Amino acid sequence: MEGKGNLEAAIEQLLNVEKQMRLTGDVTSTTKAVINILQLCFEAKDWKALNEQIVNLSKKRGQLKQAVTSMVQQAMQYIDQTPDLETRIELIKTLNNVSAGKIYVEIERARLIKKLAKIREEQGLIAEAADLMQEVAVETFGAMAKTEKIAFILEQVRLCLVRKEYVRVQILSRKINPRVFDADPSKEKKKPKEGDQVVEKAPADIPSLLELKRTYYELMVRYYSHSNDYLEICRCYKAIYEIPSVKENPAQWIPVLRKICWYLVLAPHDSMQSSLLVE
Repeated sequence: MEGKGNLEAAIEQLLNVEKQMRLTGDVTSTTKAVINILQLCFEAKDWKALNEQIVNLSKKRGQLKQAVTSMVQQAMQYIDQTPDLETRIELIKTLNNVSAGKIYVEIERARLIKKLAKIREEQGLIAEAADLMQEVAVETFGAMAKTEKIAFILEQVRLCLVRKEYVRVQILSRKINPRVFDADPSKEKKKPKEGDQVVEKAPADIPSLLELKRTYYELMVRYYSHSNDYLEICRCYKAIYEIPSVKENPAQWIPVLRKICWYLVLAPHDSMQSSLLVE
């Protein structure tokens, strides 16, 4: 009880500091006070107080965007350190609610949704996981890294395939232009011009563009398989075959080449099939 009392007193003291700094528009000091409040709750392992303070601080009158952004980012670091699944879900939901409707934390919200969807899928709640992922339209996020956008959309596609929602799979897959996988990174813009939106660096767990290319075409093979579109399946395997890491490894390119031949033979005879036969 004494420890809880000390925590509440320390939080109250910092809340007074936060209010003074917020009302004077001091971004740095306000952000520091907000982070210190969260850190106190985390170190005390008082997860209920942590959730309450996140909501409380986000609702403060005239709360600064920078403070909210830093608060959400700081709290996201605590997610993997929660003692149990229930606490983890509660923290994710709290952060999700706080970031909802706020463009300046839209990337953080997308990452939170992805974490929650993964938990729901592991619990066997595929429909809920898929519905959660459909809430976010990452293709409109100018500050999100290209690879992270593609990885998110591919996860949406995968979950829809599991649910056999093939119409939605088609809609989602069209959000990815296959030409993006063949882009030369050295020719992309290095320095943003004045006024351009700064693109965030993708998290370390996001696959490379070529890894995403393989995932994309493997998912499209599953999509075209439901309608027995052998020519499109053949073209997907041909795209996988062209990936350097596949071409360099006989254990990978030989099975892929076999599939290209099989599906090309199964495909109806037309100009496209003839063209691929010549190749």
